[in-house]
Amino acid sequence: MTRELQIAAWLNNVLNNQEYTINPASSDASFRSYSRVISNNQSYILMDASPDKENSKPFVEIANILLKAGLNVPKIYEANLKEGILLLSDLGNKTYLEQLNHQNVSSLYKDAYLALIKMQKNAETHSLKVYDGSLLRQELQLFSDWYLKFHKSYEMNNLEKNTLDSIFDLLVKNIQSHAQVFVHRDFHSRNLMFCDGAPGENPGILDFQDAVKGSIVYDVVSLFKDAYIVWDETEIMDWLIRYWELAKKNGLKVHEDFAEFYRDFEWMGVQRHLKVLGIFARLNYRDHKANFLNDLPSVENYLRRACERYRDLHPLVKLINKLSPI
Repeated sequence: MTRELQIAAWLNNVLNNQEYTINPASSDASFRSYSRVISNNQSYILMDASPDKENSKPFVEIANILLKAGLNVPKIYEANLKEGILLLSDLGNKTYLEQLNHQNVSSLYKDAYLALIKMQKNAETHSLKVYDGSLLRQELQLFSDWYLKFHKSYEMNNLEKNTLDSIFDLLVKNIQSHAQVFVHRDFHSRNLMFCDGAPGENPGILDFQDAVKGSIVYDVVSLFKDAYIVWDETEIMDWLIRYWELAKKNGLKVHEDFAEFYRDFEWMGVQRHLKVLGIFARLNYRDHKANFLNDLPSVENYLRRACERYRDLHPLVKLINKLSPI
């Protein structure tokens, strides 16, 4: 039986053989794809995650954690984990990326960081994998293995390798000192949905299945230093201060000193952006998703500007500028 026939048979059973229409909704950087199913004037999202490529169990488990914590994530109506087919509630088709503009950005970002604080405060973490030094280093290695080697065709000399390893050690040491909370890992404009309706519905939150327990500033970096949409640093600083003040009021363990908090934010951003450069290169060269290369310049720029502010990270600026001149 083909995958299409398998899905059709499952849907007919779940929907009690009621008529339905099905159309592509979206795909993401993984091997999952999504379709919009409409039956009896109700809209659903069908998630197709072939079990030989994706494990859907974490999606279900983490969706339940976030629902319990009061976040707006898809409800799971039916799930066949063995076959990787799930029927979810539909959070609409308007992403933050499509809706954000200079008139609404402060309001929508406030909704997003309020949701983030709720997630960090309420979402349980005892069942999550820990974002430890081993995982942080594994992600950093993507920069060398895919961005440098494949995208830039660049072979580092021994001095550069040692220097980069030392910077990786500094980053990991700093990040491991941060307070530990629920981390979405991709809390940005493509995974946040603009939901019309009652207060508290914005944003709808998607793509949370890779959540871990890790740094309190990781998702803040994902939100404010977004690879897909770039804002002025003065605006980012304003939102960051507002998040920091509210986080403290809610009892989250951020630094009392904003300068220390900002340094953590910046260094976490360096780790994330090194990883993202590697992932975007891998998506192109391994997975043939070339559109992600369009977003490399914004990530390179975030990296460059953060590293310029800290003497310990200057060798990284030198390498980036050598490979991608301004």
